Amino acid sequence: MDGFLFQASIYLGATVIAVPIAARLGFGSVLGYLAAGILIGPVLGLVGGHETAELQHVAEFGVVMMLFLIGLELEPRALWDMRQRLLGLGGLQIGGTALAAMCIAIYALGAMVSVALAIGLILALSSTAIVLQTLSEKGLMRTGGGRAAFSVLLAQDIAVIPMLAFLPLLALPKTADMVLSDVLARDGTGAGAADATAPHEAAQNFIAGLPGWGATLVTIAAVAAIVFAGVYLTRPVFRFINATHLREMYTALVLLIVVGISFLMTLVGLSPALGAFLAGVVLANSEFRHEMESDLAPFKGLLLGLFFITVGAGIDFAELFGAPFLIVGLAMMVILTKGTILYVLGRAFALRGRDLWLFTLSLAQAGEFGFVLIAFSDQQNVLPHGLSERLLLVIALTMLITPLLFLLFEWISKRMRDTADSPDPDRIDSTGPVIIAGIGRFGQVVNRLVRSSGFETVVLDHDLGAVQRMRDFGIKGFFGDPTRPDLLHAAGLGQARVLVAALDNPDAAVRLVSFARRERPDLHIIARARDRTEVFRLYQAGANQIVREMFDSSLRAGRYVLETMGLTEFEAAELERTFYQHDRRSVRELAELWDPGIPITDNAAYIARARELEAELQTMLLLQLEEAAHSGQTNKDVL
Repeated sequence: MDGFLFQASIYLGATVIAVPIAARLGFGSVLGYLAAGILIGPVLGLVGGHETAELQHVAEFGVVMMLFLIGLELEPRALWDMRQRLLGLGGLQIGGTALAAMCIAIYALGAMVSVALAIGLILALSSTAIVLQTLSEKGLMRTGGGRAAFSVLLAQDIAVIPMLAFLPLLALPKTADMVLSDVLARDGTGAGAADATAPHEAAQNFIAGLPGWGATLVTIAAVAAIVFAGVYLTRPVFRFINATHLREMYTALVLLIVVGISFLMTLVGLSPALGAFLAGVVLANSEFRHEMESDLAPFKGLLLGLFFITVGAGIDFAELFGAPFLIVGLAMMVILTKGTILYVLGRAFALRGRDLWLFTLSLAQAGEFGFVLIAFSDQQNVLPHGLSERLLLVIALTMLITPLLFLLFEWISKRMRDTADSPDPDRIDSTGPVIIAGIGRFGQVVNRLVRSSGFETVVLDHDLGAVQRMRDFGIKGFFGDPTRPDLLHAAGLGQARVLVAALDNPDAAVRLVSFARRERPDLHIIARARDRTEVFRLYQAGANQIVREMFDSSLRAGRYVLETMGLTEFEAAELERTFYQHDRRSVRELAELWDPGIPITDNAAYIARARELEAELQTMLLLQLEEAAHSGQTNKDVL
């Protein structure tokens, strides 16, 4: 027990120190976890060896849970809509990378064809855990590049199944030394290696006892069982659990679903992650979806973090320092080769600009399933042992480099023009008193109201698809970057009375407002903002009126709450109006104290004034309620 508590303290201590530091420096949590693992493993030697390998098997459930949660966000129809990218983009990436790695292994390293093919299949996979975690953290999952990366990762997870079935066919002939090693392993000398691959052995032995058609039927039955249980059994079970009013039973049930599906998939030789994803998709329309998400999120985060730490702790620096140029060179060759193939495929599938670079750089590493395939290949005598050790190190290094590739993407993205690799902008042939820059959900409502009221508008947007959809509904818009001075002047900036800055990109919105204010000091500028920080930036840039996109709807929801709590419609509306006016005045005051060079949490003057304003608001609303109550009582007395 003391050993367990010591190990747990080391892992948790390294996590709470390294991860916040990495996040504050802008490196992301994944690099923090990897750095923590390197610190407590190869550097300080506090953990490692057999314990770390065993812990990694447990931590891999973080990947399983992550795919289950992702599946909950996808309806079956959405998955069907992804079929072209799954089969086309994903299939070509796996095949192209495997072929390229195979050729390099044959001609550059002199490997046998069977060994080279196994290497190619292993290196074709990318890190689902690191990529999806980073995409979610940075808000890139819903971008074109993020969706393409997810499609490829899902295709790779599916491809693990035929890879596990195909690799034994590449087995090398056993030598006398290998036979002796097998005997020693059975006698207990090699228990660690045997234990590490025990689940795969169990699966293979289960399937091996069946004819080909029998194995196929078992696999189909396992998948069908997951679908059947998800559609017909989960709702009654959740309702039964709900009747107990025991919160912890929800958590236990969701964990049972994930662990049970993983066991079933392993039993028939399939990927537990794929099974969990399928279950998530089946349950995507369930009314208990949000309950399952909230129950699993903490486990997913902790296990994924633990997995990344074990990757860092498992890096063999002795092997690395023994042949540093070879190992680092191989890792860089993997990244460059995969990156080149990804870039070509991305362009072929119409990815451009930032989306293309995100797709290329996010998937250029090898992945955690490579560890599984290498362990399985060792068991099946597909790879020589020395080569397996170096492959494990190469994969770990590419995973360690991945957060740096995301930083490279951010650097490239900031220096790219919004119109990079996009079609030429439209020729603007009309002007109007109102220019609307950005035709997303916010800009659409503004445009409809203004045009329906009889005023002409000129709409600009850099999203060609959005402009084309507008045209389908008979609304004229122009494609082009609204921050370009020539397009703004062509749209009538010199004569316009109002400019509405409704761009999704906060930096682009600030640039637009700054330029328009310099060009037209008398122009009335209305800008959209997401939060107070963006409000302050737009205020300093020169916007006259700034609308927080969620503010008015939140106020309306708050008014409904007050009415439900017993206030009259008039009383709730008056409180809403007071809150609105006070907030506008507060934002103006706080904007004067805001300093972009100082985090808000470190700005003492800002925090002090914000507290004073909040106390002032509470006093105003309570006094208004008391006056309303007194007025109501007086009216009753008069009556």
